[in-house]
Amino acid sequence: MKEKKIMLPTMAESKRFVDEATKCDFDIDVFYNRVTIDAKSILGVLSLDLTRILTVQFNGENQGFEEYLETISPEANASAA
Repeated sequence: MKEKKIMLPTMAESKRFVDEATKCDFDIDVFYNRVTIDAKSILGVLSLDLTRILTVQFNGENQGFEEYLETISPEANASAA
């Protein structure tokens, strides 16, 4: 099980995250507090508090998806601000 912390500060970034997750052939979940959302569900992702740091968990290998997750990590968002 792999786990990454991410931030989705905008609606456009949320849509891109769901698009990237949909390309993967394994399950991806997003967690915040006690809420678990399927990362491939745009309505589910948009229902989260997007001002918070979210946790992504997945079992699978997709180099492109993992590289994308690095671009939306809290550290990447902090340096962009």
